[in-house]
Amino acid sequence: MPAPLLSRLTGLALATSLLLAGCQQKPDAPSAPAAESPNTVTTGYLQPFETGVRSGGVQMIPVKTPKGTFNVWTKRFGTGKIKVLLLHGGPAMTHEYFECFESFFPQEGIQFYEYDQLGSYYSDQPQDDDLWRTERFVDEVEQVRQALGIDKFYVLGHSWGGILALEYALKHQDHLAGLVISNMVASIPRYDAYNKTLRAQLRPSLLDSLEKFEVKKDYHNPTYEALVIKNYYSQHLLRLPEPPEPAARSFKHVNQHVYELMQGPNEFKTAGRLLTWDRWNDLDKITVPTLMIGGQYDTMNPKDMEKMSRKVKQGNYLLCPQGSHMSMWDDQQTYFRGLIRFLKSVNDGTFKTGTTL
Repeated sequence: MPAPLLSRLTGLALATSLLLAGCQQKPDAPSAPAAESPNTVTTGYLQPFETGVRSGGVQMIPVKTPKGTFNVWTKRFGTGKIKVLLLHGGPAMTHEYFECFESFFPQEGIQFYEYDQLGSYYSDQPQDDDLWRTERFVDEVEQVRQALGIDKFYVLGHSWGGILALEYALKHQDHLAGLVISNMVASIPRYDAYNKTLRAQLRPSLLDSLEKFEVKKDYHNPTYEALVIKNYYSQHLLRLPEPPEPAARSFKHVNQHVYELMQGPNEFKTAGRLLTWDRWNDLDKITVPTLMIGGQYDTMNPKDMEKMSRKVKQGNYLLCPQGSHMSMWDDQQTYFRGLIRFLKSVNDGTFKTGTTL
């Protein structure tokens, strides 16, 4: 789950911290071309879809909650038979780190939507802790779907967004053409256990230093945060010498209060409302074609992601061998090649369950 403490170290300070570790991915070949000619795909994708005053696809959608009606930010890109709604992580990160999708989906003619969930930077941020519950977020996604007028669409959830996507599928599966769970296991206890395994691989002197801060619950001490970023996040959250600008913006704009309320103080100390969330034994209720995406260096166990692909009724698995928790950035070519292949296979009827992409 994306780490909120990065929001305190944006700009030059953040880049400098991350430069201390991680290897930059070398450019790879471009994604496979579409079956149609590039001109055909591009022309169809760029057909106008707005009437009246055009806003570049941005739409503020009113969402009804038990605490009143609030607005959430959405942005539509292009037209096409394949429609994908992106659910960002956090909780309370932003759509901004999904902006890399804009470099891959348009040339494939894929219509997609970025959106900031309630409480996130570009949407309303009401001050009521009763709103920050998984069930209410699921209802929000359904209201967004209805307002956007989409059906038989794909929902892609990353990190916390994966929890939200899975919960949405369990309640509203009839609206889905397919499901993508990116870098999120279906059980917080399993996630927490794997995090402890990764933490145990750190050198003993570093663990001693971390524990001195943690025993005092001094999680926001700059020294503690710098140690976590340098030695853990740069290896398992984002394995690039510096965060790409859209990701840095997203880290900067995190709603720290909502994150900590639901997730806990950081990746090491899961302690929020999601602490006991577990849908591992409900995965067999997912019947739509599903893609599980794991990263070799992720904070989520990639072997668990593979197991999840076998527990759903129609599962594919994609491993990003250079990827961490944000595999859409540090193993882009693998991530988007596999993702686009999955979407197109479901759309054209060639999808085969049990496939490793």
